[in-house]
Amino acid sequence: MTRYLITGGAGFIGSCLVRKLAKKSKHICVVDNLSYSSNLSNITAALKKKNCKFKKIDISDTKKIFKLIYDYKPDIIFNLAAESHVDRSIDENYPFIKSNILGTHSILESTRLYFNNLEKKKQKLFRFIHVSTDEVYGDLKNKKSSFKESRRFDPSSPYSASKASSDHLVNAWHKTYGIPVITTNCSNNFGLYQHPEKLIPHMIISALMGKKLPIYGNGLQIRDWVYVEDHVSALVKICQKGKIGETYNIGGNNQLKNINIVKKICQYLDEYFKKSKNESFFNLISYVKDRPAHDHHYAVNIDKIKKHIGWKPSKQFDKFLNKTIKWYLDNPSWWQKTLKKNYKLRRIGLKI
Repeated sequence: MTRYLITGGAGFIGSCLVRKLAKKSKHICVVDNLSYSSNLSNITAALKKKNCKFKKIDISDTKKIFKLIYDYKPDIIFNLAAESHVDRSIDENYPFIKSNILGTHSILESTRLYFNNLEKKKQKLFRFIHVSTDEVYGDLKNKKSSFKESRRFDPSSPYSASKASSDHLVNAWHKTYGIPVITTNCSNNFGLYQHPEKLIPHMIISALMGKKLPIYGNGLQIRDWVYVEDHVSALVKICQKGKIGETYNIGGNNQLKNINIVKKICQYLDEYFKKSKNESFFNLISYVKDRPAHDHHYAVNIDKIKKHIGWKPSKQFDKFLNKTIKWYLDNPSWWQKTLKKNYKLRRIGLKI
């Protein structure tokens, strides 16, 4: 049976992948350093299965990572371990360099040593799937176009620069050492279990706490949104059908302005709580100074993955957004514990 090693498996996207594979009784080893954005409760049910185990390791620790890979002998490695918040990367950039660049180098070197000692039959089956972001492409100037996989990298933030660096490392280890890698660049994710620092849960939780809903600049920044379970289904298909050495964009074909996302959340909450016009959640919306080097528009072209892999997003944004809002309404203990654990979230106005 195929053995999967998933780094960052207690994070938002990683835990969704773990839950999906665990349902099919796959052999899984979850690796995570349990930083502020990780949460083992995201995969509690999966870890109860005999074929799923957890190891607390920082991927930048090469010795520990190599020993784990050598002992576990994975057939597929999904690399999702990363620092991933732009605002944090502006305030404190070194953790992004350490995790996204040094960490990627560490796991690539460990994989190289492991792969070179595999028998030929095992080498043909082995895959290293590197999960990255559309932010490596920079700002989309032409509103009618979208990022193709051949787009030149032009990152704007320390976060996106560190991810662009990791993508280059993965590509170089494939070309130089023959590691069978596939890279994915996804658009903005949303869904259940997402950390409160991200836009959608941030706005939901702030509204529930009666706090202002801070919108950067004019709120007209455009993002392409993909439901996290759609993203994970794409990763599984890429693992099965993807071509070694290729890059695939993963997006939802849901381009929306940030302010419109927030308004959709307010509308849902108004209906859920039956607020009057004077008590509307819309009254909590406020505009704050824009962050440095804030890209205006991201959108990825997904023609390649549709044609080569046979994947496409479900395109039910409103349905999944409402499902996400309801989950946060129904699971206050989850996000309250997260906020207590993450005292640094006081910086973005979320505290209890």
